[in-house]
Amino acid sequence: MQIITGKQAADLIKNGSMVAVGGFVGFSVPEEILTAMEEKYLASGTPNNLHVVWCAGIGDRADRGMNHFGHAGMVAKIYAGHLGLAPKLGRLVAEEKVECFIIPQGVVVHILRAAAGGKPGILTHVGLKTYADPRVEGCRANKITRGDVVELMNVGGKEWLFYKSFSPDAAIVRGTTSDTKGNISMEKEAVFLEQITMASAVKNNGGIVIAQVERVTEHGTLKPQHVKLPGILVDYVVVASPENHCQSFMCPEYNPAFSGETRVPVDSLLAMPLNERKVCARRAALELTAGALVNLGIGVSEGVANIVAEEGVADRITLTIESGTISGIPAGGLGIGGSTNPDSIIDQGYQFDFYDGGGVDIAYLGLAEADRHGNLNVSKFGGRVVGPGGFINISQNAKAVIYCGTFTAGGLRTRVADGRLHIEVEGKSRKFINQVEQITFSGEYAASVGQKVMFITERAVFVLRKEGMVLTEIAPGVDLEKDILARMDFRPVIAEDLREMDARIFRDQAMGLKL
Repeated sequence: MQIITGKQAADLIKNGSMVAVGGFVGFSVPEEILTAMEEKYLASGTPNNLHVVWCAGIGDRADRGMNHFGHAGMVAKIYAGHLGLAPKLGRLVAEEKVECFIIPQGVVVHILRAAAGGKPGILTHVGLKTYADPRVEGCRANKITRGDVVELMNVGGKEWLFYKSFSPDAAIVRGTTSDTKGNISMEKEAVFLEQITMASAVKNNGGIVIAQVERVTEHGTLKPQHVKLPGILVDYVVVASPENHCQSFMCPEYNPAFSGETRVPVDSLLAMPLNERKVCARRAALELTAGALVNLGIGVSEGVANIVAEEGVADRITLTIESGTISGIPAGGLGIGGSTNPDSIIDQGYQFDFYDGGGVDIAYLGLAEADRHGNLNVSKFGGRVVGPGGFINISQNAKAVIYCGTFTAGGLRTRVADGRLHIEVEGKSRKFINQVEQITFSGEYAASVGQKVMFITERAVFVLRKEGMVLTEIAPGVDLEKDILARMDFRPVIAEDLREMDARIFRDQAMGLKL
């Protein structure tokens, strides 16, 4: 192992290389090395024509993370699970300047594991009937993307998707402490992710592994149980400057409650104001049962964590994030991926093994746009490629999936008072439309496996049944025709027992949630 600078690390990346980058939103991002690569490209035009692989979204929607690669000519092809946090690259994809395969996040993790083991790829049901299916879009994000990454196969009389392995030449990963032989611990990291998987895939392909760390210690001072990335997989170590090694993009300061070093009282988390987001989260929380194992997605669904904390029942369920955290209270915004007070942090690949096998009881996910067939789109809007992240793995495999979001978007303003919902300004954009732009969740697939599917908004609740989208509940204070049906592109089935949503949801005091 050799200790080098970020600039020297950038010099090691050859033109046309396939580079795998670790990170999750703003956690465990090797920012020092990515910054150096951008600076070198802007100064010299190298490295260029890179093929880049990453799993979760990495970035701050502005300049950090994968945004460092957002220059025409620097990247030729992308294989990733999410682009929304890297709009500079997203624009190049939308402008047909960069080829791009958007692959379900958990599938990317497992492809890297297959590559590490010398396997040709992975066989999975994840992505069937969605845009990832080769009968639909085959994961292609734009018209210029060539080749195939996924094939439809019939094995044992069932349909499966076969995703082909990558052969990365370099891996850029991150830890906390390296010893002088390259053994790396991650004691200050909030997540472990796919670091060892990525490094193994690269080493077994004859490539180089560069790890960014906070500090270096003598060999023999790290406990073997704490080494998450063994030195046999690490070629170079970069000691980062503090500003390029923050625990997350959410805040520059280290939070020991994310890494499990300390625990903080959950009542220190701020209570949500009583607005449309809280109404959605409260109604969603009513679907919880004692002992449920839950996944929380991004957006309005994040509020479920706040509700269970406010109601004092956080210890009755287990909240998880696909990044690998188990239990605790998941963070929101640019803190997505980390949890306050986790009981356990495992590698992302193991978490997706558990998710893909049906281990999640209830998944709470965001509601962007839905159609009459129960299909949902969270991955592409107006030609702008966002990607699903772990959405497809989670939504296809949870025993129940509940989509949470406001009924309309774009300027919606509501008020909750006197136990009623008042719509003061209607949103400009409809979310319930005839046909979604891209199928990230297939209502047809959900029906075929008997999955429970709900759509919860501040004014209406729908259940997906064999007859289609069924309206089952409306908020007190809203008009069925004016505020709901007139704001949809299709007419849902109206349940015979249509009722008002639970009155407790609309009162400015604890609901008394019991699990």
